[in-house]
Amino acid sequence: MAPLFKFIAIKHKLKSQTRFLHDPPRFFDSCCRQHNAQPQYNSNSLLESVIRSISRCSSIPICRLIHSRVIKSLNYNDWFIGDRLVSLYGRLGFINDAHNLFNEMPNKDLVSWNSFISLFSQMGEVGLSLNAFYRMRHEDGMSPNEITLISLIPACGIVEGGYVHGFTVKNGLLSERKVLNSLINMYGKYGCLNAASRLFQMIKLPNLVSWNSIIKIHVQNGLLEKGISNFNVMRRVEIYPDQATIVSILQGCAEIGIGKVVDAFHGNILRSGLDKSIPTMTALLNVYSKSGRLTASCEIFGEMKEPDMIAWTAMLAAYAMHGYGRHAIDHFDFMVQKGFEPDHVTFTHLLSACSHSGLVNEGKELFKKMSDVYKVKPRLDHYSCMVDLYGRSGRLKDARALIDSMPMEPNSEVWGALLNGCKVYGDIELGEEVAGKLINLNPSDPRNYIMLSSIYSKAGRWGDFLKVRALMKDQGLVKTAGCSFIEHDYKIHRFLVSDQAHPDIERIYAKLNELMIKIRKAGYVANTEFVLHDVEEDVKGDLVKMHSEKLAIAFGLLVYSDNVPLIIMKNLRICGDCHNMARFAALVENRVIIIRDTRRFHHFAEGLCSCGDYW
Repeated sequence: MAPLFKFIAIKHKLKSQTRFLHDPPRFFDSCCRQHNAQPQYNSNSLLESVIRSISRCSSIPICRLIHSRVIKSLNYNDWFIGDRLVSLYGRLGFINDAHNLFNEMPNKDLVSWNSFISLFSQMGEVGLSLNAFYRMRHEDGMSPNEITLISLIPACGIVEGGYVHGFTVKNGLLSERKVLNSLINMYGKYGCLNAASRLFQMIKLPNLVSWNSIIKIHVQNGLLEKGISNFNVMRRVEIYPDQATIVSILQGCAEIGIGKVVDAFHGNILRSGLDKSIPTMTALLNVYSKSGRLTASCEIFGEMKEPDMIAWTAMLAAYAMHGYGRHAIDHFDFMVQKGFEPDHVTFTHLLSACSHSGLVNEGKELFKKMSDVYKVKPRLDHYSCMVDLYGRSGRLKDARALIDSMPMEPNSEVWGALLNGCKVYGDIELGEEVAGKLINLNPSDPRNYIMLSSIYSKAGRWGDFLKVRALMKDQGLVKTAGCSFIEHDYKIHRFLVSDQAHPDIERIYAKLNELMIKIRKAGYVANTEFVLHDVEEDVKGDLVKMHSEKLAIAFGLLVYSDNVPLIIMKNLRICGDCHNMARFAALVENRVIIIRDTRRFHHFAEGLCSCGDYW
C-alpha cells in the first residue's frame, strides 16, 4: 500500500474509533456545523463519553486524545478522571506519562494515591510502589489506610514486606483482617510459613478468604497434609469451601498423585454443588489424570455441559501424558469442530502426544498445520516436541536438521531431546557434540553429564565414562537419587534404591525375591546396561534388582487386593530394565500396574505397556 493511502486508512480508522468523543449528541454537533458555530457540549454527556472511552481505550494515540479532551473541557477531579487516566497510561505501558500526569493533578486525595500505588503494584514495580507510598506520607501528609496496604503488599519481596509489616504494627492497622490476609499471602509466597501461621492465629474471626490463604500457602509449599488439616478445621467452624479452596487442594494432590484424598474431595464437590463449576471440575480432571486414572478424567470431561478452552486443553494434556496419541488427535479434531481456536499450549500437548506414541507423520503434519492453517507461530516448546519425536523414532539426522532450521536459538530442552535420542540409539559422535552444547548452556545441570556417561557406559567406554564422572565430582554435582512413591492407607510410602528404611522392608524384599523368580521363569532377563558401574554382571544384576520402582511394586503386591491397580510415581525417568520387569510382573500377577515417571504414564497389563515400549 502506498504511504499516502496507508496514512489515509490509519487516519480514517483513528477517526472512527474516536468519533464518540467528538459528538456527545451527534444531532447537536451536526446542527452547530450547519450554522458554522462551535458545539456547546453537555458536561454530563461528555463526562460519560470520556469515562466510557477510557475503559475501552487500547492505544496510546487514543489515550492522548482523551487526555487533551479532559484538559480542554473537564476537571481531573470529575469522577476521578485523573486517576483513571493515570491508570490508563500505566496499563498501556507508558510509566513516565502516568508519573507526569499524576504529578500535575491538583488536589490529590487518598483515593488518588491508593490508585497510583495499586497501578505500580499490579505491574510488579515494588520500587515505584514504595516510592509512592513514601511520597503520599511525607509530601502530601496522607495517612495510609487498609486499601493502601493491601494494594502495596502483593508487590513486595520479603524485605519490603517486612518493612510494610512493621509500619502496619506501628500504625495500629494490624487488626484489619484484609491487611492480615495480604501479609499471610506475602509471607507464604516466600516460604515463611511460621510467620504466616502466626498472623493467621491473630485473626479473631477468619473468613473464607483467610482460610483459603492459609490452605493455599501450605499446599503451594509442599505441605498438603497441613493444608488438608486446615481445611478440616475450617469445616468444623462452619466456614464452607468455595471454588478457590477446592482448586488449591486439588492442585496439591496433582503434584504427588494422591488418589484416596481426591475421591474424598470429589464427594465434597458433589455435596457442595461445585460440580457445576468448570474450573473446579477441570482441576479434578487434571488431578485424576496425574494420579493415573485416565478413565476418571474422561468421565469428568464427559459430564461437563459446556467445557471451556482450559478444560478442553486439560483433557488433551491428559491423553498426551498417558501416551494416547490417537485419542489426543481425535480430541483435538472434535475441539476444533466445536469452534475452539487452538493456541500454542494446545499444540504443545498435541505434539507431545504424538512424540510419546511414535506418530511421526501425524506430528509432522500437525506441526505444519499449526502455522499454515491455525496461524500459531512455533515456539521453543514445539520444536522441542518435534526433536523428541524424531529422536525417539531414530531419525537423528532429521532432528538435527530441524534444530539447524530453527529461527531462534535452541535451548536446553531442545538439545536434551536430541541427546536422549543419541542415548537410545547409541550415536556417540552426535551425543558428544550435543552434550557439549548442553554443558556450555548449563554447566551446573548434572543431567547432561549423566546422559553422556550413560552413552559411554552403554558402549563399554569406561575410560570416558570415568572422565565424565570425575568432571561432575570436580564441579560438586550430584546425581538425583531415584525415588518411587506409592499410596496406601492415606499415606505416601517412599522408596529409594536398595532401601532399608521402610518398617516392612524384610517382607518387601521377600516378596520381591519371590516375584523375580516367577518372572524369570516367564522369560524375564535383567538388562544390566542401566547399571552405570564397571562391575561384574552378577553384581550388576543385584544392583538393578533393587531399583526403587521394583521395591514399590513388591510393596503394592503385598498391601493391595488383586483387583486394585498399583499406581506408582517416580521422580526420574523409568529405566529400561524396570520397564521390562513391570511388564512381566503385570503378566505373572495378572495385575494392572501404572507407573508415572517425569515424562509420561506407563500402563502395564497382560505383559504389555501402553507406550508400546516406545518412551
